Amino acid sequence: MANITSEELKALEDQLNCEQLLIKKYKSYAQMASDPQIKTTCEQIAAQHKNHFDTLMGHLS
Repeated sequence: MANITSEELKALEDQLNCEQLLIKKYKSYAQMASDPQIKTTCEQIAAQHKNHFDTLMGHLS
């Protein structure tokens, strides 16, 4: 892992927290949706944010 500053680490932590929140929100929206198209869209958005989260985590390992 490349050396990262404490400021960069804090920014990564903040972004990881945001991504986790978005994953939870869109999964929740998908569960509440009665329209199958909206449900699918919310699930896709949650998956995109999970991908973002995993990519950011990759920078920490």
